[in-house]
Amino acid sequence: MLWQDKHAALTFMSLLLLLWQEAAPIEVPEDPKIQQDLKQPPTIMKQSVKNYIVDPRDNIIIECEAKGNPVPTFSWRRNGKFFNIGKDPRVTMRKRSGTLEIGFRSGGRPEDYEGEYQCFATNDFGVSLSNKILLRVSKAPLWPKEVLEPVSVTEGSALVLPCNPPPGLPPPFTFWMDSNMSPIPQDKRVSMGLNGDLYFSNVLAQDANTDYSCKARFLFTHTIQEKNPYKLKVQTKEPYNDTSYNASEPHGDRKVAESTPTFLSPSGSESSKMVLRDEQLLLECIAAGLPTPIIKWFKKGGELPGQKVKFENFNKTLKIVSVSEEDAGEYVCMANNHLGTIRHSIFVQVKAAPYWLHKPSDQVLAPEENGRLVCRANGNPKPRIEWLVNGQPIESSPTNPNRQVHGDTIMFHSVQIGSSAVYQCNASNEHGYLLANAFVNVLDLPPRMLGPKNQLIKVIKNNRTFLDCPFFGSPLPELRWFKNGQGSGLDGGQYRVYINGTLEIKRARAEDEGTYTCVASSILGKAENQVRLEVKEPTRIIQAPEHQSATRGSAARFTCRVTSDPSLPVSVTWMKDDKPLYLGWRLKKDDESLSIPNVNEGDEGTYTCTAKSEIDQLSASARLTVLEVATLNPSVSSALLPARPDPPMDLDLSDPAARSVRLTWIPGKDHRSPITEFLVQFEEDRWEPGRWQNLSSYPGDLNSVILQLAPFVNYQFRVIAINSVGQSDPSRPSPRYKTTGAAPDAIPKGLRGWGSRKDNMEITWEPLLDLERNGPNLHYVVWWRRKDAEEEWNNVTTVGTKHVVHNTEIYVPYEIKIQARNEFGAGPESNLVIGYSGEDKPTDAPTDLRVSKVDSTKAILHWTPVDLNSVQGEFKEYRLYYWRESSQVPGLVVSKEKKVKGFFTTMVKPSGMLSDLAPYSNYKMFMVVANNRFESQPSNTVAFTTKEGVPDAPRFFKINRRSLDTIHLEWAKPLEPNGILTGYQLKYQTVNGSKVGPFQLETFFPNVTEFFLRVPDRSSRYKFFLSALTQVGKGEDYAEESPHFTNEAYIDQVDIATQGWFIGLMCAIALIILILLIVCFIKRSRGGKYPVRDKKDLPLDAVDQKDQDGSFDYHSDEDNKPLQGSQTSLDGNVKESDDSLVDYGEGGDGQFNEDGSFIGQYTVKKDKDETEGNESSEATSPVNAIYSLA
Repeated sequence: MLWQDKHAALTFMSLLLLLWQEAAPIEVPEDPKIQQDLKQPPTIMKQSVKNYIVDPRDNIIIECEAKGNPVPTFSWRRNGKFFNIGKDPRVTMRKRSGTLEIGFRSGGRPEDYEGEYQCFATNDFGVSLSNKILLRVSKAPLWPKEVLEPVSVTEGSALVLPCNPPPGLPPPFTFWMDSNMSPIPQDKRVSMGLNGDLYFSNVLAQDANTDYSCKARFLFTHTIQEKNPYKLKVQTKEPYNDTSYNASEPHGDRKVAESTPTFLSPSGSESSKMVLRDEQLLLECIAAGLPTPIIKWFKKGGELPGQKVKFENFNKTLKIVSVSEEDAGEYVCMANNHLGTIRHSIFVQVKAAPYWLHKPSDQVLAPEENGRLVCRANGNPKPRIEWLVNGQPIESSPTNPNRQVHGDTIMFHSVQIGSSAVYQCNASNEHGYLLANAFVNVLDLPPRMLGPKNQLIKVIKNNRTFLDCPFFGSPLPELRWFKNGQGSGLDGGQYRVYINGTLEIKRARAEDEGTYTCVASSILGKAENQVRLEVKEPTRIIQAPEHQSATRGSAARFTCRVTSDPSLPVSVTWMKDDKPLYLGWRLKKDDESLSIPNVNEGDEGTYTCTAKSEIDQLSASARLTVLEVATLNPSVSSALLPARPDPPMDLDLSDPAARSVRLTWIPGKDHRSPITEFLVQFEEDRWEPGRWQNLSSYPGDLNSVILQLAPFVNYQFRVIAINSVGQSDPSRPSPRYKTTGAAPDAIPKGLRGWGSRKDNMEITWEPLLDLERNGPNLHYVVWWRRKDAEEEWNNVTTVGTKHVVHNTEIYVPYEIKIQARNEFGAGPESNLVIGYSGEDKPTDAPTDLRVSKVDSTKAILHWTPVDLNSVQGEFKEYRLYYWRESSQVPGLVVSKEKKVKGFFTTMVKPSGMLSDLAPYSNYKMFMVVANNRFESQPSNTVAFTTKEGVPDAPRFFKINRRSLDTIHLEWAKPLEPNGILTGYQLKYQTVNGSKVGPFQLETFFPNVTEFFLRVPDRSSRYKFFLSALTQVGKGEDYAEESPHFTNEAYIDQVDIATQGWFIGLMCAIALIILILLIVCFIKRSRGGKYPVRDKKDLPLDAVDQKDQDGSFDYHSDEDNKPLQGSQTSLDGNVKESDDSLVDYGEGGDGQFNEDGSFIGQYTVKKDKDETEGNESSEATSPVNAIYSLA
């Protein structure tokens, strides 16, 4: 039961710490202005190493450097006590630093200053500590005087010559030499051990010819000391002649007794070795025997880590450079010759000094924010974690109600100004310690902009664009973007605002040009900056250089015609074979081309033109091929241009193996462009027959390669050649090659366990790819068991990609692993994956939800948390539902849509901030606790009211000109007054290019929504800034600029097309035009049908009657009367009509009219004089008009 309680507590703490990571501290930018003004606790920047060995011949320097604002002061402790530097004339401290210098010019012994030192850096906001620096002076003691008797030994027996160098600091490096200062040769028979002794596995008679002296070299003093030499006397049973020595038979014909192997080092059958993690492990086995034994190494229960293990000293030493926990175990060295074998077991224990899992880092927090410091270390044995505050144990420091210590974690909630401090974490065990400083700095800084002011950014049209607005403040300000000083914040659609303040325009267009303003605001104020964006047309190469061939001695010309935005100057440069082209005296370059006269072989290559503006660049390339013989045949000339290569031929397979085969081919013609690459493709007939896939590519100088293949696939191959022009057609396929099957090599990916219901867990994974099957009958074996319950594994075999485990407890962790198998065997097992069974609805709900502080847009919330065991799943968040119930502005209708905000906290007394509220409004809210699938019942519902704020910008702002000297301004109330409107404020100034006049100010009552401005200068332009007012202050400005007016009169435009007088006028004009058209038609039609007389010239009656057949009846009682209204001649006779077809050129004597009748006999001939004399009167005669219409 006790174990279960402890386990539950550990689980709770782990979950608590995991959730707390969601709260991110403020990151202070590396801006010089910020750093200069930022008050900051001290931070140790440089210090001496923990184990500090110094040369006694030099001055002692102990380093300690720190930064902070104010500048820190320094003090030292030596051996745990205050070190009074001022009382020791040999000790000085560097200015603006804590580094100590100890000099010995005036005497003194360095050994007197040995001890443990620790530096303290202090300012108004805390104390930072250095490591404890153990200072020791290097020592190189002399070798003790001793008289060594000659060593007598029997030939063939073993021998050990001890070295025993004097102990030094640091330990000396030992080696063996003879009296002639020549190194002692070492081999499998003779070698030096790790302790410096010289070992002979067996002694030869010729070993007596040399004396043996051990040397010790001390690193700091650069001195070498030597031991008196050993003399050897080798006793032989038969006379020895050194002139007959043969290395292959060192004993010659003499009989020397052979011996079985025995260990010289280490002794016995087993030993033990302890090594620290990350240090070097050295295991040694030196054996005696004749013949010389051979040493071999093994590790019980596993293989030696091949990448980490090295064998030295003729296989007598096993070396692992950086030891880890998995290197622990039993190592066996075996020595054998033909007489026998012996073994020695070395049991290796791997311990560990503390090492960091999570080193605490500095925290910068705003007032009322939460944070945490985590100090997590591992080691063997497990390190003990100790917290200090400003160098004092946290238990003895003043209590802080906003701070809680939970083992390796310190939680901070609702931090306050004045609680800044430096915290130290000390993790220690018997093998060492770690010390880390981390400050918690509580800042309240108003927002400020960090980037350059009023930047001009030029971008290419249709490109993705980023406008940067670096800012800082504590608490972290809220940033919004505006365009041209109007509208609501830019976010969504075309725009995206990142958390660092950058505005992304997904595709810049011409209408995106303008001035963008970023505004950072917090409860401490606001700051803003502007960026001017100009969108430019891209640079384009409208005529690129083309591949061409030229005979030697002729001329070549590459064209590169460029267009770009008119406001961007463009430069065109040329390169040859990706290197800058030197023009010299021969090559000529103008704005659109490169000319190469008198072409030679050195001109052949690839020419690239690059068009570059200040914001973009574009390149195009073409190859020049130099030919030896010119031809006048165009078809031959075009054939000499580089072309795609021919496909490779004669594919052949050889050297078959289980997972590889050699493919050989004959390259096709390259057509004057060298082949740079071969692409090998494959097709298989089992999974996707007929589909060619890329297998691998190879350099163009190869035509025989070994292909790495997958098992259980029936392949065929083809090859494609590639040159600078393009790809060849594929070659003909090779013969098929079928690889043998094998067990799967791959592990299924995407293994996970999750609950789709409260009493199950679904285990899912991704199937192996077709080419990963390696054989038929692919299936999967899945194992699972409860985590930390020491259960046996459950397993199932399936061909699908899902298995459901039923009847599970609610939200229980499981260990899961998977393996793929086929008919040829089993593949590798996956790593363990932790999955969870299903979640259920939380049983408890948050309680006592309340509000402590409310301003116009923010509210501080508090609530009583739930027991995490009641969540019945993974704790995700406390989820707050809130909505705007109504506005306090009379008559304003608001949306009551519910909004959601999550809070990630497991504090005992949690709190959070609700932002983005509408001012002067009534809100309601409730809270639930949520896991991944469910929410709890709601908490109590809380109502609160936000305070009055500044209003939004007016809904619209229009500018019209009613006369030459009057501008009419009109606006509408803001959509969100955010309070009771008290009026409007209008600021305006004249604008003349880049010059602006002084601001003028007008204020209006809240019911006024228009204003007439009289302008003294008719050509002036004005810029207006209109804002609404509440009792809190001025709202957002709505900026507009008056349009440009010329000296001509400008009146508000009216749609006259809808006015009555205009419609009437247009109708009258249309009627007049119609009458004129009729008159013109009459005049043109006077050559129509005419009344005729029966061989008489008599005037017509006023009205001639028509018969029913349409002919005229010319008989009347009044035939002799003149026509009424006709004109008479001067002599009183009636004048006949002289209007005839002859006069219009449409008839004459003996001609026919339109209907084919002959009228020449009826035509009255007129004298020319008479006709001409009466032409004007005939033209206006109504008689003619009547008969023309008949």
